[in-house]
Amino acid sequence: MSLYLITFSPTGGTKKAADGLADAFGQHAQEIDLTVPDTDYSRFSFCAGDICVVAVPSYGGRVPAAAVSRLAGMAGNGAKAVLMAVYGNRAYEDTLLELKETLARVGFHCVAAVAAVAEHSVMRQFAAGRPNQEDLEALEQFGHQIKEAIEKDSTMDHVDVPGNAPYREYRGIPLKPKAGEACVGCGQCAQKCPVGAIPADKPSFTDAETCISCMRCIRVCPVHARTLDAQMLAGASQRLEQICLEFKENELFLS
Repeated sequence: MSLYLITFSPTGGTKKAADGLADAFGQHAQEIDLTVPDTDYSRFSFCAGDICVVAVPSYGGRVPAAAVSRLAGMAGNGAKAVLMAVYGNRAYEDTLLELKETLARVGFHCVAAVAAVAEHSVMRQFAAGRPNQEDLEALEQFGHQIKEAIEKDSTMDHVDVPGNAPYREYRGIPLKPKAGEACVGCGQCAQKCPVGAIPADKPSFTDAETCISCMRCIRVCPVHARTLDAQMLAGASQRLEQICLEFKENELFLS
């Protein structure tokens, strides 16, 4: 049996939560990063004895489209998939259902799912510092429960997860990072953009149509030149404040 950790984590919160879960399996996980646009994801083919922890952030209650298309190129071949939706303390809505159905279509056997809270990637005051140590301990405990369930019953049914079909519509958000005068043209943002929205020959530019507002370019900029429109950010924060301030617990779903 091989353990794989498959993540789409532009700013690191999803990866941190997924690491906490995968650690419970007690073996080295081979990592597959879904944020690398020029990777040929069709070369990834798994076996029935493999366990794949597949973790994505929830963008407006959906799986990021780039993650869906990259996962859809893989071949599950009956490998057991442990799903994880990571969200910024608002809601994850149809994310787990979309992830489950995406993986099931390409041959994964979805046996467990987790919804985990991480610091909001855009409005970082919401769920600030999460997953914290308490979260990581809870996620590791979830991992132990999942591992034990798999060992007891290798023929587990597909897990039931919350969500509705058709999935909620998501058209992105208008908050798009822009480079200011401090930009030195180093190109790190262009190299790390998961969808190629920043041209390598003009890293101060952002293609707003392609950008998915994942905030990675802000996170990786060494001179902090990339920012969001402050007025738009304040307005969005105010609209989400009542929804996001309530403390959300991590959740486990087992078949």
